[in-house]
Amino acid sequence: MIGFLRGIVHYFGMDYVLLDVNNVGYRINFYHPECLKIGQEIIIYTYENIREDEQTLFGFLSLDEYDLFVKLISVKGLGPKIASNILARAKIETIIEAIENSDVAFMKSMPNVGAKTASQIILDLKGKLVSSTEEKVDDAKMKDVAEALKSLGYKPSEIKPVIRALSKEEMSTDEYIKAALKMLMKKL
Repeated sequence: MIGFLRGIVHYFGMDYVLLDVNNVGYRINFYHPECLKIGQEIIIYTYENIREDEQTLFGFLSLDEYDLFVKLISVKGLGPKIASNILARAKIETIIEAIENSDVAFMKSMPNVGAKTASQIILDLKGKLVSSTEEKVDDAKMKDVAEALKSLGYKPSEIKPVIRALSKEEMSTDEYIKAALKMLMKKL
């Protein structure tokens, strides 16, 4: 399977790009034409969809977008074209927030997504995308605290609010971990 392609944009349309990779042209379904310029070198993360009658590449700007796409196509009745259209219409964070908040109306506003499909997306993915929405922790100490809590079996949905609360204080890594455990134990 092709994980990503690095090449020069040869041509692009509203929903595809022709990417020149060492003089081989790849046609990739790509729904972000606003990010492309002819002659530009770019890396596109790809998902290869193989069926009896065709092979298709779907392209993404980031691994986060790719990961959400893979989760979306795991939903019964949702194919790669509809999933790509969803990602083209809204930001990743907005889609995840809508799923986590059971916002059926938002999901129904996506192209080719009806009430039944919107409900199925929420049913299948709610709670599974929380780790994707975790804020990027810049502080090395906070990363260590988050890793320590994960290794103790805490879920990302439990860790995120604790990290957010503790990041306002200045402590050593050990003190952060002790304080985080106290906070988590109080919730039990």
